[in-house]
Order: sequence, then C-alpha cells, then structure tokens
Amino acid sequence: MNSNRRPADIARQSAKALAGRASTRDAFRRETFALPREAAREKAREMFHRFPKAAYMTEIESWRVLPGDRIEFTTRRLPSAD
Repeated sequence: MNSNRRPADIARQSAKALAGRASTRDAFRRETFALPREAAREKAREMFHRFPKAAYMTEIESWRVLPGDRIEFTTRRLPSAD
C-alpha cells in the first residue's frame, strides 16, 4: 500500500469508481418534477399517455408533498418500447 496518497487522490479515485457504477445501474430513464398539485396530476397523466405503462413500464417511482401544496415526483420508464 502506498502511504504517500493524499486525500485528494483518494477522493478522485472514489468519485471515478462511483461514476462508473451509476451509469450501469439500470436501463430506466428518470425525470423529477416539482409542480403545484393540479399541474403535477396533469404532468403524470401526460407521461402515462405519452409513454404507456405496457410498452415503457412507466411508473411513478417516488413522490412527496413540498411546502406550498407542491408535489415533487420522479417518473421511471424504459427509454424505448420493444
């Protein structure tokens, strides 16, 4: 083991390893939105209409209520249909 490694070297190596893993995590595309409640409902409907669940495996992966009655949600879908 090299005892002359600096913290910056370790951080650079760790960041490089994490970046390599993140890109191969899975094949899904994710988009996150933070909209007022009614606009969030409309956006979710639009996503399901544009990318049907049967073809793209579209789903709302997570959601939460933010202050001011805003909804933050993340959609997950395959990049293309078979």
